Amino acid sequence: MCGITGWVAYDRDLTLEREVLDAMTTTQLCRGPDDGGAHLERHAALGHRRLAVLDPEGGAQPMTAEHDGRLLAALSYNGEVYNHHELRAELVAAGHRFRTRGDTEVVLRGYLEWGERVAERLNGMFAFAVWDARTEELLLVRDRMGVKPLHYHPTPDGVVFGSEPKSLLAHPAVRPVVDLDGLRELIAMTRTPGLTPYRGIAEVRPGHLVRVRRGGVSVHRYWALEARRHTQDLATTIGTVRALLEDIVHRQLEADVPLCSLLSGGLDSSAVTALAARCLDAAGAGPVRSFAVDFTGQSEHFHPDAVRTTPDRPYAELLARHVGADHSVIELDSAALTDPAQRLATLRARDLPGGVGDMDTSLLLLFRGVREHSTVALSGESADELFGGYRWFHDPKALDADDFPWATAVSGFGGAGTGPREQLLDRELLAKLDLPGYRRARYREALAEVPHLPDTDPFERRMREVSYLNLTRFVRILLDRKDRMSMANGLEVRVPFCDHRLVQYVFNTPWTMKSFDGREKSLLRAAVRDVLPAEIADRMKSPYPIVQDPRYPELLRRELAALAADPGSPALALLDRRELADALAPDTDPQTVRLAADLALDLNAWLTEYQVSLEL
Repeated sequence: MCGITGWVAYDRDLTLEREVLDAMTTTQLCRGPDDGGAHLERHAALGHRRLAVLDPEGGAQPMTAEHDGRLLAALSYNGEVYNHHELRAELVAAGHRFRTRGDTEVVLRGYLEWGERVAERLNGMFAFAVWDARTEELLLVRDRMGVKPLHYHPTPDGVVFGSEPKSLLAHPAVRPVVDLDGLRELIAMTRTPGLTPYRGIAEVRPGHLVRVRRGGVSVHRYWALEARRHTQDLATTIGTVRALLEDIVHRQLEADVPLCSLLSGGLDSSAVTALAARCLDAAGAGPVRSFAVDFTGQSEHFHPDAVRTTPDRPYAELLARHVGADHSVIELDSAALTDPAQRLATLRARDLPGGVGDMDTSLLLLFRGVREHSTVALSGESADELFGGYRWFHDPKALDADDFPWATAVSGFGGAGTGPREQLLDRELLAKLDLPGYRRARYREALAEVPHLPDTDPFERRMREVSYLNLTRFVRILLDRKDRMSMANGLEVRVPFCDHRLVQYVFNTPWTMKSFDGREKSLLRAAVRDVLPAEIADRMKSPYPIVQDPRYPELLRRELAALAADPGSPALALLDRRELADALAPDTDPQTVRLAADLALDLNAWLTEYQVSLEL
């Protein structure tokens, strides 16, 4: 995986702006530690940092294509195209000649052959920029599910773009300004496609492309979820899901560097690991390498609740034994998870406050440990959104609410803007933000997008809506988190459940099939049961783990006390002093303010590190 960035300006000579391009490109060093490059001409400057996964000796970027000594196009590319072998054969038959064996040149040659419609032919996760020297136009393209990030900021005479906001913020024309809508987007758990909290910085929406010409910037959609009638019976549907998963995992095992699986012991990661183990064994390339995260003392401190009924570690180890994996556990302690340096590293990875505390920091540290052994990892991310794994898919209150279902079902993120996560925020600010109103407006926008079939049963219609919301909104939160935490360590994470063929197929599978046995993820469970131990195949959904060491919230409160005692803490302007004093009172259980403390500390670090201008 890689980091891309660049600048198009039609009213100036960018060959004189190498210093600015280098500053933008340097911010992406974590995404591409192996190599870097630049391409500059009068109106276009493209930068690239490379993580070499395929064809390490070739594939340097930005990559150019010439004909008779004349530049045709230059490409800065981030991603993996899993059908590049088939596309290469098609392009060779059309007369193209290749000098490398990776997927980058396939994308470049594909653009020369098919233009912007190359995006429709790619199977994978990708974000790339093509400068067409023939027309002096820039094309920005993002994959269908938005696995790989791509941001842009229009300017009076062009555009600035990059994988992450940090690359745009390194440009002198882009400033970190956040207004009320930006703060709403940051806190409300909506994750609206195309928007970022930073004023002027937009995302290329998943399944979209952005074309930059002298006349301005235009946006086009090349893919979206469609409503199609499902005509197969249950047995055939289960078989189709299994066949798709086998093909997807097989394709995503290709790499010229060490590869592993992220294994929690849940259904999703266990399915990916087991299928990967089968593929590798069949190719004589096993065993599969797997990694799990755990916390020091977790076995002693673990207590079941409504969400996490069992600890992960025993199940991950069971699956590893079942498939003969070379398994390792990355164990983290509370001191590391509350280390201000790690909070800062997490913030720099996101460019934004995450507000989910140890779930971000532990993921960052897990990936740091994995990167010592592997460059590529397979993950079970997005299966819950696709197959209906979250409890809000099965909660009548959440399904009936006039809001995103997770805002109703997830403790700490819902309420009237005064839930556990927001309890330290200033009351006047909360009133001005009106987070419930903002969420409802975004919710209704999302509902208006949902494709429906005529004469659909009302319950099936509602479950299609809930699936669409999860696949276009909630999944964005988790995919962004996984991309930033992994790429901050130069680790490429692949997500088989985001293959658009599987997503489109399962989206149109009736809910009665997705839950045919009365449980969550019935369809996936049936498709992979034969490769899993019964204990894992029948295990209840358990989210990503949180540390349960009682020292963790106490250490958080100490940090919060230091923030409150420093009059120069910028977050104080956003916090309610009375609520802050109550949170720090000796008789207050630090566990009750854990979410709020994490959000306050993240906001303070962000405002300090990024010198954000709040225009509220």
